[in-house]
Amino acid sequence: MDTSSIGFSWLEWHFHPDVIIGVLFLETLYLLVVGPIRKRLEGSAAVEPRKIAWFTAGVIVIYVALTSAIHELSESYLFSAHMVQHLLLIVAAPPMLIAGTPSWILRPILSRRIPLIVARFITRPLVAFFIFSIVLSVWHVPYLYDLTLHARAPHILEHLLFISSSVIMWLPVMSSMPEIPRATHPVQMLYLFGLSLPMGMIGAAITFSPNILYSWYADVPRLWGLSVIEDQQIGGLIMKLLGGAAFLVVTAVIFFIWFAKDERGEIDTGRTEFLSPEE
Repeated sequence: MDTSSIGFSWLEWHFHPDVIIGVLFLETLYLLVVGPIRKRLEGSAAVEPRKIAWFTAGVIVIYVALTSAIHELSESYLFSAHMVQHLLLIVAAPPMLIAGTPSWILRPILSRRIPLIVARFITRPLVAFFIFSIVLSVWHVPYLYDLTLHARAPHILEHLLFISSSVIMWLPVMSSMPEIPRATHPVQMLYLFGLSLPMGMIGAAITFSPNILYSWYADVPRLWGLSVIEDQQIGGLIMKLLGGAAFLVVTAVIFFIWFAKDERGEIDTGRTEFLSPEE
């Protein structure tokens, strides 16, 4: 199909002011804190260029997911493209943001009793699992999913909750702060395996549904000869296979790190240098 005849182009980007303001604010604030403001903060230290690169890459991924042709495909044409966008916001950007954030940035906040109690509670593996799983599941309820495509405000809220719940979800594996300790390697592996299940179950439910779950996509132009049901099945498979595979790949990495440490006789503290080295 000639996609130009229905107004789609891979080169077309949609510059939503809210997205531009959001990512510029996030990146500017980060660069100010790790740059000129750093020396005013107690316990601060110079930030390695690779950490700045990780954080900036995470911001870029968010920007690309929300303004590029992926976003246009997601909102105007294909449910499957929306699943790709969600995976970028869940399994790609948050780990990059965490890997690029030095622990001393958050330490002033966590030095207070209430924020520390809350942070430790929500980053316990079981709690973080349920926070992420509930957010993921609720926003794939057909009514709410269609609502986000009809109104901008719910869509923004959905994306913010995806990113924030994913940051919480990744911290039991990637935290570099003793205030928010990581789980031991066996618990990390069990935790990540568990995280692959909600994506797998939601993806399977979408893939094998004989009905059109999200009415928005029944009325949009079709691309590349895909029917609504075929597009829905592909989207379900993307969530089930790619989403689940991301967690399983990290699980395998942690296993080999744990095995290597055990061979060297090191104590298992849960530390996983591959994912987020301590500065």
